[in-house]
Amino acid sequence: MVVRGNCFCMCDSGTCNWWFLMGNCTSGNPTDNIIVNHDFYKGLYSWHPNCCNGFIVSANSGNQVGLSPKSGGNYAVIKNRTEHWQGLEQDITSKISPGSTYSVSACVGVSGPLSGSTDVMATLKLLNHGSGASYMFIGKTSVSKGKWEMVEGTFSLPTVPNQVIFYLEGPPPGVELLIDSVVIRCPSSSKSEKSTSIGCSAVGDEVIINPQFEDGLSNWSGRGCQVVLHDSMADGKIVPETGKVFASASERTQNWNGIQQEITGRVQRKLAYNVTAVVRIFGNNVTTATVQATLWVHTPDRGEQYIGIGKVQATDKDWVQLQGKFLLNGSPLRVIIYLEGPPPGTDILVNALSVKHAKKIPPLPPPIIENPDYGVNIVTNSQLSDGTNGWFPLGNCNLSAASGSPKILPPMARDSLGVHEPLSGRYILVKNRTQTWMGPAQMITDKLKLFLTYQVSAWVRIGSGASGPQNVNVALGVDNQWVNGGQAEIKDGRWHEIGGSFRIEKQPSKVMVCVQGPAAGVDLMVAGLQIFPVDRVVRFKHLARQTDKTRKRDVILQFSGSESSSLFGTSVTVMQTQNSFPIGSCINRTNIENEDFVDFFVKNFNWAVFENELKWYWTEPQRGNFNYKDADDMLALCQNNKIETRGHCIFWEVQSSVQQWIQALNKNDLMKAVENRLTGLLTRYKGKFRHYDVNNEMLHGSFYQDRLGKDIRTYMFKTANQLDPSATLFVNDYHVEDGRDTRSYPEKYIEQILDLQQQGAPVGGIGIQGHIDNPVGPIVCSALDKLGVLGLPIWFTELDVSSLNEHIRGEDLEVMLREAFAHPAVEGVMLWGFWELFMSRDNAHLVDAEGEINEAGKRFLALKHEWLSHAHGRIDIQGQFEFRGFHGTYVVEVETESNKVSRTFVVDKGDSPLVT
Repeated sequence: MVVRGNCFCMCDSGTCNWWFLMGNCTSGNPTDNIIVNHDFYKGLYSWHPNCCNGFIVSANSGNQVGLSPKSGGNYAVIKNRTEHWQGLEQDITSKISPGSTYSVSACVGVSGPLSGSTDVMATLKLLNHGSGASYMFIGKTSVSKGKWEMVEGTFSLPTVPNQVIFYLEGPPPGVELLIDSVVIRCPSSSKSEKSTSIGCSAVGDEVIINPQFEDGLSNWSGRGCQVVLHDSMADGKIVPETGKVFASASERTQNWNGIQQEITGRVQRKLAYNVTAVVRIFGNNVTTATVQATLWVHTPDRGEQYIGIGKVQATDKDWVQLQGKFLLNGSPLRVIIYLEGPPPGTDILVNALSVKHAKKIPPLPPPIIENPDYGVNIVTNSQLSDGTNGWFPLGNCNLSAASGSPKILPPMARDSLGVHEPLSGRYILVKNRTQTWMGPAQMITDKLKLFLTYQVSAWVRIGSGASGPQNVNVALGVDNQWVNGGQAEIKDGRWHEIGGSFRIEKQPSKVMVCVQGPAAGVDLMVAGLQIFPVDRVVRFKHLARQTDKTRKRDVILQFSGSESSSLFGTSVTVMQTQNSFPIGSCINRTNIENEDFVDFFVKNFNWAVFENELKWYWTEPQRGNFNYKDADDMLALCQNNKIETRGHCIFWEVQSSVQQWIQALNKNDLMKAVENRLTGLLTRYKGKFRHYDVNNEMLHGSFYQDRLGKDIRTYMFKTANQLDPSATLFVNDYHVEDGRDTRSYPEKYIEQILDLQQQGAPVGGIGIQGHIDNPVGPIVCSALDKLGVLGLPIWFTELDVSSLNEHIRGEDLEVMLREAFAHPAVEGVMLWGFWELFMSRDNAHLVDAEGEINEAGKRFLALKHEWLSHAHGRIDIQGQFEFRGFHGTYVVEVETESNKVSRTFVVDKGDSPLVT
């Protein structure tokens, strides 16, 4: 037993319990500080040395340990420490509220056998009955003898466990830990008392210390390189854009070398932060290079994450602004922000770097479009009734009008326009083409309206003399950018339909449309070019009728039994609890650390696909170095919530997505690696993934086929099927549905699938990724119709749409979901994410980074609600109740005068009425 002041300690090898002689103890703590006895005025009252000893030093005691009390009062000394984690702790469970953010500030020092400095850390120990302890890092500081330092940080707990213990730890065994004061404040704390803690994160608070280098290079360091402060460089040619100085990251030998700052404890999980940096480059004869802001995160499981924040193309001529945004889902141990990117030998110059909690930006209003003139062609003299007037040759080619083209509208335009007058049968003949871009053109600037979605349609043909297939495309020159209005691949002398779409959301100064593409010397023929705004509301009405046929069924509820006749007139309520049509989403490993993300995900999706965590470059980044833990964790979440999963992907045929160690293998070793990949993945997860994308994007890549021969693709399908016969095996590719890519139009996809099947590959499903812009229903439906003849289930596997305006984004998403839901060949839709900052495309999210559902998300939820059937009525004289509803799970309630009875039933697909 050791007596220290007003307490004594009894320790053994496993526990340390402090008993307090309460006597005249009172709280004495400031009202805004949740720590009891924060300045040790009452000795060690409410504090517990963790398996070590503690005592109090006062200004008048005469036994100070190398330091005078910073506050002029008392401080605690923690001694006889035999482990790094031993220190001083206090139970704060009753003071913590879930969801609140707390700031921590502790004044600490060290004494004893120490040369140099050591870290002192603030930590939370979280205890739940039956699940052991977990630990949350708050903050740390570097301390040397003879000087007080501040440990600062913040924390937030979404739920409060059974016990929350705050403690200070860190110095090596034998070194005494000195603590002068501890302050933990909650967001509602009074701001009147000056504090050295960093406080709660508020919008506009600067996270970076010394963001403009006013204090030299304080708090900055080099990441594998040197950091130097300058007032000018290059004989005065480079000066700061703002302020008096700037920093350079020099002597860089790797792309990832740069300038960095640790921001541990100054950023909070589940909050979005904006990053702004003013940068340029210098040296090594490099005039332009990408500079990127990156976040390095050390996770509690001792893993590492690299989060790309933003990037900019920097030059050696001017300062440019880099902008980005990030959010942390989990509670990291350490966080460092740094700049990287240019080639080795090139300096990164930084005038300022700022990180602030992101302001919420009000959404753009829904666009108001006056007189949209749906279905009206904006092309002048499209029928060539006035020769080629209104048209001009792009380049030194010759235009003339000729006869002999089709008089019917192309099918996709006909589906949009309905009954329409015939075409004239006249076409533009383009001769003397000396460049691929030469063709007929027309200015349409004044005829376009912002935010309308325009469909493009034409008949095109090429003359003789072409060697091989020729690409023809409708291109729009919008100021200085080219917009793809549709493409077609032509192999013969027949007329071919070309179709596409576009939308303009910013006012342009000029817009030109032209048709171009065949090789120089090949004549081009264009007939009936149509550009018209589409009426989506009319299309939606058509789809509603189609959906009723495809996704609903008549149901007869039969109430039988000896008393069935007495039920006549009894009230019946039918409520659908879940539509059976699969609607899923992509998720990643860090997402599942965010409780808000998980809550939205499990409530609104019944399927999942992993963004990267099942891909080969993730599961085996280096040869023989496997990582299945991330996929295992995500699969467990899905299984616990009864969410089905797709396996994406076993292989990826595009070379840029193949890890370097695979690319370096010779043919024999590559074949062995492919075999091991198949065996390892499909044996481990046998029966757990309902689908697999076997070899991703085979229309756009050929890495494995080029190295191992054409048969390798069939081998992959056959072997996967042998290893896991329960999984449906998919092909998966992009731009199949939008008319924008001649490498992946439906006919080519069909040809590839049939070729695989003829070789014995068990292709069981067709994946259309669905990364689409400005979707037009008839164009999408045309692709689905063509692919549907194969009789295989079609899934949209990676659907996303993008628009800065949330209302337009929601409308685009509605187009795709309604087309998919109405089409009988489509059996599921997977979104490629829904949460801001965790999607592959900007302006595609449905929920913002901090959990607020935007207008596009509201449109998505409204559709899901629309696709749930409900009915109310009374039992008829035959003891039946009839309704028509979507396929899925239902609850029926029958309410009599004496009681209420309910049961669950399922409406499956079927042509005849379901009697149940």
